[in-house]
Amino acid sequence: MIKRFQKTLKGLFQPRSNNGPVATSVPEKSIDTKELERKPSLEVEASKAVYSSPHIQVGYGLSTGKQRTHNEDAFFTLTTMFSYNETELPFGLYIIADGMGGHKNGEIASELAIRTIVGTILTEIYTPLMGLDPQPGDLSYREVFYTGIEKANSEIITNSYGGGTTMTAILVIGDQMTIAHVGDSRVYSIDTTGQMEPLTRDHSLVKRLQELGQITPEEAAVHPQRNVLYRALGQGEPFEPEIISTTRPEDGSLLVCSDGLWSIVGQEGMRSIIKSGVSPQDICDRLLDAANDAGGPDNISAILVEFS
Repeated sequence: MIKRFQKTLKGLFQPRSNNGPVATSVPEKSIDTKELERKPSLEVEASKAVYSSPHIQVGYGLSTGKQRTHNEDAFFTLTTMFSYNETELPFGLYIIADGMGGHKNGEIASELAIRTIVGTILTEIYTPLMGLDPQPGDLSYREVFYTGIEKANSEIITNSYGGGTTMTAILVIGDQMTIAHVGDSRVYSIDTTGQMEPLTRDHSLVKRLQELGQITPEEAAVHPQRNVLYRALGQGEPFEPEIISTTRPEDGSLLVCSDGLWSIVGQEGMRSIIKSGVSPQDICDRLLDAANDAGGPDNISAILVEFS
């Protein structure tokens, strides 16, 4: 039964064809006359969907910053390991939601987003996976994320009264991971040499202008509309979340963070801190300190997941 269940589990990282496509690389409506090229989602190789025993360490931190009176960011972390019948199954869920500054009830929106998505994943994935008779659900993991994000969007519109939020999440099960993303919080992968690569794409006006070649990265960094998002939960406009399924890192780290960190400290500054840190928690503490030392103009949140 275990082998049959594991084989079935591999397929859950891909959407079922008879349910229609789940948008992992849906074309955007261009703000100009030409369409952007989307970074393609990484397809999972079934042969790599095996069950190993990584050592997972997690650090996290949240700060109001130095120029805000309250914190609209929220985060969630869950790491478990199930060892049974010579099999070890890691499960990890890591989410950051950045309530939109300038919007009413942004802190309520970020809380609702996380509670709704966590509840959906625990109900549809975690509980069936860990039960006495583990049976895969009817939806792939990407489809579960899609459903959770739609529910969260509706909850925020109904209960947050104009609030909005980003939402960036990582789900790790076995050797696979799924990333779901809306807004301009980010996921970075960091290899063992400290090299960083963003795995998500900002859903912001300046990023679109930059991709269209209308402004430079330097102009984007100081653009007066650099905080304007064209895609966020709770703002009423139809949108498609960015959802990617791929293999998790064998070693190295994943960083999830709000723009209060990456836009202030910068990739090179974050890389330097990560390379010199002694543990994920030490690194997160130092990342938040660096953002505050640079003025702390926004709320700051970070989760660092280290695999070894």
